[in-house]
Amino acid sequence: MKTKVLFTSFIPMMAVAGLLWYGTNKHTDIATVTPDADNAGLTLPAGFGALKAADNTGRARHIAVTPAGDIYIKLARPTKEGNGIIYLHDGNGDGKLENTKGFGNYGGTGMYIKNGYLYASSNTEVYRYKLNDKQEVIDAAAPEKIITGLIDRRQHETKSLVLDNEGNIYVNIGAYSNSCQQKDRTPGSMGQEGCPILDSAGGIWQFKADKLNQTYKDGVRYATGLRNVVGLDWNQQNNQLFVMQHGRDQLHDLFPAMYTTQESSIYPAECLYALKRGDNAGWPYIYYNQDLHKKIMAPEYGGDGKKEGGQNAIDPAAAYPGHMAPNGLLFYTGSQFPAKYKNGAFIAFHGSWNRAPEPQAGFFVVFQPFKDGKAFGNYEVFADGFSGSPEKTASGRVDHKPCGLAQGPDGSLYVTDDVKGTIYRIIYNKK
Repeated sequence: MKTKVLFTSFIPMMAVAGLLWYGTNKHTDIATVTPDADNAGLTLPAGFGALKAADNTGRARHIAVTPAGDIYIKLARPTKEGNGIIYLHDGNGDGKLENTKGFGNYGGTGMYIKNGYLYASSNTEVYRYKLNDKQEVIDAAAPEKIITGLIDRRQHETKSLVLDNEGNIYVNIGAYSNSCQQKDRTPGSMGQEGCPILDSAGGIWQFKADKLNQTYKDGVRYATGLRNVVGLDWNQQNNQLFVMQHGRDQLHDLFPAMYTTQESSIYPAECLYALKRGDNAGWPYIYYNQDLHKKIMAPEYGGDGKKEGGQNAIDPAAAYPGHMAPNGLLFYTGSQFPAKYKNGAFIAFHGSWNRAPEPQAGFFVVFQPFKDGKAFGNYEVFADGFSGSPEKTASGRVDHKPCGLAQGPDGSLYVTDDVKGTIYRIIYNKK
């Protein structure tokens, strides 16, 4: 079956700082977007199809889609041409993004469009680019720097971001540590008293979205006790921030007397948190065991694998098996997909390394149902097959790793891949 999608193209512009933008300024006819014959290699629920909208873009992290269906991608590292942001346009409305331009000479992860600006982050700063009425960057060579001086210690350094509806921007500042040990990732090393890392990392910071050159002193530590967040989104139904935390690593490696390799491969949970200002999710003092449904005291702080802790820490909204690395979170607000998906959450599990010697897992996109603004029932695997085969999944040497998520103006779902830079578009074949 075929899905009809409306695209608006863009007008020719002058070269800006050496970047040439081109296109047309008229609505194309309603174009037919057809899934690839093999659904881009993905396994999807009945009625859904997929196509590779673009390929080989670079290590694609987070993504933003304009109301016209054009796309901005943040790359983990700049291309050989020095472009850390890629702009893609579908010139003929067939769903394939064949016109590509780049700008922004920095790597990173964060990417978001809001109120006439494109927001993008490096690992230490956040920029914004003014957009014209067709959502094209006006001056690619001169972004406004709105946040600077964020800590980067080469561990959990990405600065994912999202905006609310009141002019605030939220930035993840990941902990530059696994579990705040006195000697990081060293067997038997105990935790630092008071975990000084939490002063400048291990949480979500709130800043103003329109104020230039903000530093830590201008921001608010909105939520703490979050080891590292890559996937986050603003839930429009609840008007609330939701985040996916990467759980801590190496329980068996660091404390082999307390944990088997199998326990270490599935614990702790990767957790979805609904955050309010002042919340504490408990890292590094506790972790969440998804099978016991309990907060467990970390071994670095006196735990034994069973002792509970974190009485003042919030509970997760939902919990998933450990070491699958959730890198994308998106609340679906479109109408193309069946009604069950409305206001539910898609999560892109990028896959981790920390399940060895047990088989690796993840490398898929799941759907978490919501009811009345709360996670409801079990998650279900929505899109699988990114890895290439079960054997590749188990080894972790996969073909593609899903990372960023975005919703198109027609309600389709875009998924990035930070191995080969494939951009997937998932559509529902209305009957």
